[in-house]
Amino acid sequence: MVRVRLLQLVVLLFLCSASRAQIPGFMSLDCGGTENHTDSTGLKWVSDNQIIFGGTAIVSSSNEARKQYTTMRYFPADDKKYCYTLQVQNRTRYLVRATFLYGNFDRSDVYPKFDISLGASPWSTIVISDQNIVVVKELIFLATFPMISICLSNATTGQPFISTLELRQFNGSLYYTTVETEFFLSLSARINFGAESNESVRYPDDPYDRIWESDLVRRANYLVDVAPGTEQISTKVPVDVNYDERPPERVMQTAVVGQNGSLSYRLDLEGFPSFGWAFSYFAEIEDFPSDETRKFKLFVPGMPSMSKPTVNVQENAQGKYRLYEPGYYNLSLPFIFSFEFKKTNDSSLGPILNALEIYKYQQIDFGSQDASAMTSLVSHYSQADWAHEGGDPCLPASWSWVQCNSDAQPKVVSIDLSGKNLTGSIPLELSRLTGLIELKLDDNMLSGAIPDFGECINLQSIHLENNQLTGSLPSSFADLPNLKELNVKNNKLSGVIPQGLMDKHISFNYAENAGLHKPKNGVNRVVITIIICVVIGVFILLSAIMAYFLLTKKRSKSLPKGNAAVNRSAKKLSTYFSEVATETAHRYALSEIDDATGKFQKKIGSGGFGIVYYGKLKDGKEIAVKVLTNESYQGIREFLNEVTLLSRIHHRNLVTFLGYSQQDGKNILVYEYMHNGTLKENLRGISSYKRPISWIKRLEIAEDAARGWVVFREFL
Repeated sequence: MVRVRLLQLVVLLFLCSASRAQIPGFMSLDCGGTENHTDSTGLKWVSDNQIIFGGTAIVSSSNEARKQYTTMRYFPADDKKYCYTLQVQNRTRYLVRATFLYGNFDRSDVYPKFDISLGASPWSTIVISDQNIVVVKELIFLATFPMISICLSNATTGQPFISTLELRQFNGSLYYTTVETEFFLSLSARINFGAESNESVRYPDDPYDRIWESDLVRRANYLVDVAPGTEQISTKVPVDVNYDERPPERVMQTAVVGQNGSLSYRLDLEGFPSFGWAFSYFAEIEDFPSDETRKFKLFVPGMPSMSKPTVNVQENAQGKYRLYEPGYYNLSLPFIFSFEFKKTNDSSLGPILNALEIYKYQQIDFGSQDASAMTSLVSHYSQADWAHEGGDPCLPASWSWVQCNSDAQPKVVSIDLSGKNLTGSIPLELSRLTGLIELKLDDNMLSGAIPDFGECINLQSIHLENNQLTGSLPSSFADLPNLKELNVKNNKLSGVIPQGLMDKHISFNYAENAGLHKPKNGVNRVVITIIICVVIGVFILLSAIMAYFLLTKKRSKSLPKGNAAVNRSAKKLSTYFSEVATETAHRYALSEIDDATGKFQKKIGSGGFGIVYYGKLKDGKEIAVKVLTNESYQGIREFLNEVTLLSRIHHRNLVTFLGYSQQDGKNILVYEYMHNGTLKENLRGISSYKRPISWIKRLEIAEDAARGWVVFREFL
């Protein structure tokens, strides 16, 4: 899959001064325009001529004379995305509308096809099929951040372009849904029935500038299969529309009625089959005698449940010339949608319909897991072009200096800001990108200390050369398990290079840092201290073993020969021990040990003394059970001495001795079970989920072991 990139295009646009004559929150952007202007409806249009990327073109269309459609902005057909970033008010609903008039601006006669997205979420695919028709896309969304980005990308034919971009703020609960934090509402149909001309109704008739399309405008597979007897009616009487979705009064003053008892239509719904939001708008605008009634039901093929409610507009709206808007907040609709309103048997008048709206639920893509950190990162460089690419850093296409993985919620894996004239310290946000594999910050003017990248355990390549960084190299570099390349050449670093970093088999360039040097003799003081402690400890242990061996050998010469003598001595020693140790150590029954270990099923270690098994007592305590394998006189003597000694010693640096068992010829020691593996595994980082312990921690372990050894020696 080709890696997609972004190109910076964005300016921050929220021009309140251009909206003072309108409802606050209106923004109308004339893409490609050269100057600001006010159209015949009173809407103020602002040029996007501050944008330095993309090209502009003059557009000529036989169907469109409005000034905002005489120009457009286009972009290269490449693997980048091009974004407009707009300021919005958090926790507020907006309508965003983008329009596209091709006009054969590139003289190629190749109809463009490309994608538009809102932030990381796909919005729609723009497909041009007529160079003289304006393609309109609308979306209703709840702002959850102070900025939104509308981006064009992924052109499969022609070049991506845009004619206008509009933002309209809604008030109150208009278009509220219980799932608005998970889904946008993408417009599929908004129809003004009974319209008096082909012109759409919008601002100022609709204070929210929704575009209500006339039902007189027909196109293929849209508002066809109209029932015979369908007639238009209208009124000049005011209609109360000040509740619910507040459709404009002018729309509610027109309607169609089914004089033959029914109203039927068929239309293709863009983006369906899918779940959607569908509402119809009714107002009784026809005067009729009190003995006349208008009742009807909705019929949809394959959806019998929708036929149950009976509509009586005058009764439901509590009077004439009042809005009634029944509908469905979550409804599964097909691509080809047919519907019919039929009068009931007790109705003298046919059905009425003033307007209709249908939206598709568009899944919100929450984008990269690193979006927050990356947004914070670019905020430090508000004057830099590369910091204003807009949208999500990874979706639907990644920023030009970023690479992301292919997860559903992707992570940033590579950042290349080489030679971007960066100043100041290295942003801490970089150290929070836990998926980062490659980091390039070379050839800048960065200063200060290098932050701790210990959380970025996937880092393989780090380039910090040719900056002005100071301080020492972080020891955490040595703990990065996947690091293969580190370049800090030509900085002002100082101090001793961590030994662990010197020991790693990586490409490591630290030249031209006058104050930076290797550990003396290739080993630092901490390592020397550890080695000395280990050597001394080993020497003392070997000396004790040799002395004990010689003493035991000397005494064994005076012992009786033969197995009988050994057994008699062992029995005598055992008798003596049972008298002494019983007073100081707990004695377990062999059956209790059998139950705890499951008859010695789980072996967890072995040594010169014997085999160690895992067990769990009835009270839930976990134990380590050491079983003597040397049944000689000397082995039994060692066992008895260890029980006597361990029953008297209690110290934080020694494993807790719980007791013993001596029954049926088995000699067993019982200790507290220690979790987290052996010391060897922790020192070497053998377990896949563990990293090797740092040298400082190793020194602490050596010191604790030495303290335990001192306590042990005091009781010998």
